[in-house]
Amino acid sequence: MMHTRTLGQGLEVGAIGFGAMGMSMSYGPNPGDRQDMLGVIRHAVEQGVTLIDTAEVYGPYVNEELVGEAIAPIRDQVVVATKFGWNIVDGTMVGTDSRPEQIRRVAEASLQRLGVDAIDLFYQHRVDPDVPIEDVAGAVRELIAEGKVKHFGLSEAGAGTIRRAHAVQPVTALQSEYSLWTRDPEPEILPTLIELGIGFVPFSPLGKGFLTGTVGADATFGEGEFRASTPRFERENLAANQVIVEHVRALAEARGATPGQVALAWLLAQHPTIVPIPGTRRRGRVDENVGAAAVALSADDVADLNGLIERIGVAGERYAEAGMRAVGL
Repeated sequence: MMHTRTLGQGLEVGAIGFGAMGMSMSYGPNPGDRQDMLGVIRHAVEQGVTLIDTAEVYGPYVNEELVGEAIAPIRDQVVVATKFGWNIVDGTMVGTDSRPEQIRRVAEASLQRLGVDAIDLFYQHRVDPDVPIEDVAGAVRELIAEGKVKHFGLSEAGAGTIRRAHAVQPVTALQSEYSLWTRDPEPEILPTLIELGIGFVPFSPLGKGFLTGTVGADATFGEGEFRASTPRFERENLAANQVIVEHVRALAEARGATPGQVALAWLLAQHPTIVPIPGTRRRGRVDENVGAAAVALSADDVADLNGLIERIGVAGERYAEAGMRAVGL
């Protein structure tokens, strides 16, 4: 069985989590029907995954309903994480909204959709520049006191914001993008989390699929798919970045693993409080991702991968300009 890890505030979860977003949005048409997706989530739990990640904005709303249905028979085996912080109008995100009354509204609606008595981990999805983080943390603290929420999280927040929030309501986890080719959290965020005893939950730990080695230089993305508007996946950048995955593939072959498993194992090796949440819509990928927890990288392997991006560089930003403006606040 997969080993467990402890995030902040003593929250124990399987070493590899599960990101459910792609089952409802961002990655093009679903390869399976709803029953397939329910089965994939339950299969992940059978393999030792306990942290299931969703958000009201995924869909919007339908992803929480899917996760709620999937976990209904196995509620006691999972830690369900969801998120607040967007203003959703007619099914579209139109900026942030983390006013305390909005946080409460979202919590009540998410509890209904998920079919649970309490949200295990409630993240602010993006920092709201118009609402002091102390007010946000205070609103979640009230929900925790009422038993509607168990743990407070932040996503893509800067170090100063994390400290201010943590002083009001201890933060259990930060969820931000972190992978072999997205190293932004290393200089300031990771040391802050370690100092404060906050867990780190990397999303897109496989580089939105790139680090699995299955996204070739000639890959194309359908209209409405997230990667189609991501600079890093533009044709020229995608070609330039292949050298990264070739290096990972060579190491993976030497270790009897897949490139994706090496990418996840590298993340696990960075600190014992890191729990990546790769997303997938296929059982085979679940098994591959879970298997990463058993991949033993040597100190030399980790050191080699640590220096990979410094040596090679990455072509293209991880978000378009508007997305980049919303991170690190």
